[in-house]
Amino acid sequence: MKCRFLLELGAGFSFVARQKRIQIDDDDFHLDLLFYNRRLRRLVAVELKIGDFKPAYKGQMELYLRWLDRYEREEGEEAPLGIILCTGKKAGQIELLELDRSGIHVAEYLTSLPSREVLKQRLQAATERARQRMELTAEDIDP
Repeated sequence: MKCRFLLELGAGFSFVARQKRIQIDDDDFHLDLLFYNRRLRRLVAVELKIGDFKPAYKGQMELYLRWLDRYEREEGEEAPLGIILCTGKKAGQIELLELDRSGIHVAEYLTSLPSREVLKQRLQAATERARQRMELTAEDIDP
């Protein structure tokens, strides 16, 4: 199971810890999953949430990322990234919170397989987003 999950993340991920204990003052916190990405040369913190994204998750992840940056980051590594996995996300909240500036990303996971039509729509939307990114990149190369 662990190997299959790592393959889903992509190439270069190494498992570091599950329920990583973070002690600050007299309080204990537990980061759900911690990985290291060799290509990015940085730690990747993952929090698993049940239900829709909530703005409070940003503060929790920022605390974890700052702790990792101060106590776990090695010389020559980039600042840690955070991924919050939820069953739903609300684009307006995520945009206003400017999570990308904090190195935090929100992704959805499915609790059940959607219908064939929904999968087809999501695939088409993802393909279109990728095509648009490629066109923007091509414009940067050929001014």
